[in-house]
Amino acid sequence: MSNLAPVWMISGCSTGLGHALAKAVLAAGNRAILTARRPETLADLAARYPETALAVELDVTKPQTITSAVTKAQQHFGRIDVLVNNAGYGYLAAIEEGDDAEIRDQFETNVFGVINLTKAVLPLMRAQKSGHIINISSIGGLVAFGATGYYHATKFALEALSESLWHETAPLGINVTIVEPGPFRTDWAGRSMIAAKTIIDDYAETAGKRRESTFAASGQQPGDPDRAAQAIITAVQAPNPPLRLLLGTLAYDIAIKRLTALRDNFDQWRDLTLSTDFQ
Repeated sequence: MSNLAPVWMISGCSTGLGHALAKAVLAAGNRAILTARRPETLADLAARYPETALAVELDVTKPQTITSAVTKAQQHFGRIDVLVNNAGYGYLAAIEEGDDAEIRDQFETNVFGVINLTKAVLPLMRAQKSGHIINISSIGGLVAFGATGYYHATKFALEALSESLWHETAPLGINVTIVEPGPFRTDWAGRSMIAAKTIIDDYAETAGKRRESTFAASGQQPGDPDRAAQAIITAVQAPNPPLRLLLGTLAYDIAIKRLTALRDNFDQWRDLTLSTDFQ
């Protein structure tokens, strides 16, 4: 990175973790491109840091705004050191209940939006021979539950893309970190959540119950977005940043349980697995 304060570019800064991270990054003396579909929502924060903050329009589902935002960032600061792909949202539906248009919209934001923004920033980082890409996944990128299958599908895809990118860019001096939060007190389970309009009674005890519990938990989640933001900054500043960063006690506990369940499953079926090689 340059001798000047690093330049962060963060998608989805208007609320939640993105907003908490934007505040923390600027408070720590970094420079930042703050982005949102409605950049006026960032006016107060940008005004607090007139020398180090730039608020721009960015809708990750609209390639023209990606190109414009990256161009403005390069013109204003001359570089991008840290890209945070944070824009994304949840979707509640049993698999059979999912609406095709809503499913595709979620993939456009949670997956293709990340791809397109990353591809727009990578040429700058390659020219710099340095950079760090932070992809905000979820504990739902490691383990899946009922009612959020399509959301999990986007995050599982993001995990795979990020890990491949890590292999490709590490030799170029560009780090990749996948951030996997558990439940945090943001709008994810509240006003940002979309629920399928179709409800099938046969799923009432599975997807239906989880749909209800997800909405009921909104505003009561144990995770603190401000502490999460500090953890992400600490990881970026580490001499050897992690490929994966779990956030929150529940995320850690669920991940360890998932690892144990995978090992048990593989060991139980080991003999059948090994029987398929040529003898």
